Amino acid sequence: MKRIFFLQDSSIFKKIMAAFLAALLPLMAITWMINEQGANNIRSEISDSILNTTRFYLDSLDKEAERISRYLPNYVMDRDLMEVAATGEQMNSYERSYKILDIQHRLDLMKNSSPFIREAKAYIPHIERTVLSNSFETMLNEEEYEAMQPGRKLYTEPFIYWQDRLFITMQYPAAKKEPLYVVGVELSTGKIKETLAQIGNSRGGQTVLVNLERGWEINSGSDLELHDLMKQLAFEKQAAKMDEGYDTIHYKSKRFLTVFKYSSLWNSYMITSIPEEKVLGSLQVYKTLFWWACVLAVFIVLFFTYFLIRLIYRPLIKLVRSFRRMQQNELEPIVIDRGKDEFGYLYQAFNDTVKSLKTLIEENYEQQIRTQRSELKRLQSQINPHFLYNCFFVLCRLIKSDSQKEKAYRFCLYIGQYFQFITRHNDDDILLEMELEHSRTYVEMQSICYGDRIQVLFEVEAPPIEVPRLILQPIIENAYKYALGNMPGTGELWVHSKLRNDAFYIYVEDNGEFITDDEIEALGKRLRYSTNQMEETTGLLNVHRRIQLRYGEEFGITVSRSELGGLQAIIKLSMS
Repeated sequence: MKRIFFLQDSSIFKKIMAAFLAALLPLMAITWMINEQGANNIRSEISDSILNTTRFYLDSLDKEAERISRYLPNYVMDRDLMEVAATGEQMNSYERSYKILDIQHRLDLMKNSSPFIREAKAYIPHIERTVLSNSFETMLNEEEYEAMQPGRKLYTEPFIYWQDRLFITMQYPAAKKEPLYVVGVELSTGKIKETLAQIGNSRGGQTVLVNLERGWEINSGSDLELHDLMKQLAFEKQAAKMDEGYDTIHYKSKRFLTVFKYSSLWNSYMITSIPEEKVLGSLQVYKTLFWWACVLAVFIVLFFTYFLIRLIYRPLIKLVRSFRRMQQNELEPIVIDRGKDEFGYLYQAFNDTVKSLKTLIEENYEQQIRTQRSELKRLQSQINPHFLYNCFFVLCRLIKSDSQKEKAYRFCLYIGQYFQFITRHNDDDILLEMELEHSRTYVEMQSICYGDRIQVLFEVEAPPIEVPRLILQPIIENAYKYALGNMPGTGELWVHSKLRNDAFYIYVEDNGEFITDDEIEALGKRLRYSTNQMEETTGLLNVHRRIQLRYGEEFGITVSRSELGGLQAIIKLSMS
């Protein structure tokens, strides 16, 4: 709301641009929302489709594992296997070989019953043999036999994972710690990978079956970095207790549509990641078209802005600047480079106004200048006789004393220089260096009068600027007259300067003891409101008024308490 109110005070150009953007941006935003909503809907539908495919293949794996687990007891209870495992050492070679061949035949039948079975085995520790479906003479691998013990697997899953191989096993008897034999089926990880590859590999993705508790995994792809991200997603979903769904993985500046499904039988997550660009190809085309539309909209905005600046903004700024120059008393007409449109009419009206103002100024300018110069002369003339009456009194006193003749001689020179400056220079403005020289002459005269009673430090460096006459000496004269002349102790006078921000400051400070804070505040008020005082004034107010007439209201004299303890008068002059 504040921005709307702020716009009310803005330029016409900003308002027109704001209105144009207010119409264009919502249209672009709606287009973007429609595109994104369509993309989300298609993404959701495709995700559901891939999830259904994942469910189908995972259900197939579940059913195959359940079928193998269900039929495995039939082979465990085989009579020949029981007989060989129990009395194999007592049988003759022919009889034992005959029964082992029968066992191999049945193991081969079990192996061929499912494409997911790589090998069927029977581990018989008493005869130290491992009977395979397709091999007769095999020795018992003790490490593998120990790994095939059913106690090595979780009670929630039928699988044993050992050396990157997956087994389903069952022992006889089931309750004994050291069984007579163990019948096992080694699942074909290659066939499982082929099944996983049917889900996402055709679309440039990959599928992984990962068991987070046992740490085994079967991956249909070769991108290990993507595989790690999929595995990390499985941990996140397990922590969130989510069994199925879909998410997005960001990998190599691409988005991968990822679905996951949990199998309680396998105690594993099946996760499939497919690049979105493969499944959302048509939508990517529409998104690209949308960005091209955005680029076109930018060009439209630039085109509109160019013509707005050329047809409205520049002529309007030209007119505003002309009015500002008029406010600064620069009455220059506008060059009319427009036709008979609204701005052409405004330019012509402005030029007519300028012409009328010039006529009025020419009629009254000379009279105003004469009035101002007359006021300056009147204010200057008040100062000229101010110091004359007591100079001769001091000179007479010095002449009477035989020891003061040298001072009398110098005093006569100072009086001559002083009144030569007063009477010879009739210009309104003089160089600041001449004003400072005159002030130093006055200080030397006062030093002869007061002797060592008043210590003076004069530290002013004059920049090459012109100032009104007699602006510093009257301030110093006030310090002697009201602060230092009647002091019982030693007086101090410090005159120094500073240059700051195109303004030159002259400081006149004393250590007078008589002026109070209330008097300083009252004097400051008189200075601030000096333009409203019509009576004749001298001293500080005289100088302050003449400086303001010369430079403007922001310049002049300000007063405050000095660091020396008395009054500090600051004269602010313009450097321009």
